[in-house]
Amino acid sequence: MQNVLFFVDRVSSLVGQAFSWLIVALTFLIAWEVFARYAFNAPNPWAFDLMIMMYGAAFMMAGAYTLAKNGHVRGDVLYTFFPPRLQAGLDLVLYIVFFIPGVVALVWAGYTYAAESFAIREHSTLTANGPPLYPFKMVIPLAGVLLLLQGCVEIVRCVACLRRGAWPPREPDVEEVDVDKLKASVGTDRGGAA
Repeated sequence: MQNVLFFVDRVSSLVGQAFSWLIVALTFLIAWEVFARYAFNAPNPWAFDLMIMMYGAAFMMAGAYTLAKNGHVRGDVLYTFFPPRLQAGLDLVLYIVFFIPGVVALVWAGYTYAAESFAIREHSTLTANGPPLYPFKMVIPLAGVLLLLQGCVEIVRCVACLRRGAWPPREPDVEEVDVDKLKASVGTDRGGAA
């Protein structure tokens, strides 16, 4: 069972990491647009539309990745002080009552929204020659399906925690750099001298 959970985690991670490259492309697009606007006095009218679409796609596709890495912000300060079984029970209720219905609604509405956009080959109306919107709108149901799949994995984790009293392991991810650990691994921290 753990292999299935890790597989879904890996899929969510790969998709999130792949779409994160849109931020790099977005950075270059913004830099080019600013340069073209001020150096050549030749702005591209479609650039703003494309920037919105790229950021929106990156943001939407990061949801399942963030859920897989347990990275969503929790509003309850007391939650971290609860024992694992109580945390799992609260999470399970919230997943079933709010998360699953909300994400199913996102997938349903997103599919309808994307299908209508594709049917009319919708283009952006922010500018005269706006880029097509239907590829961007197709990201909505896709992101919802990935989020729903990852949510089901999280429900299984909650049930496992309720049974065992401890959270099951997650796939490792990039960690923040701890300066002291880095110094120790490179050998620069000898006897407290840097």
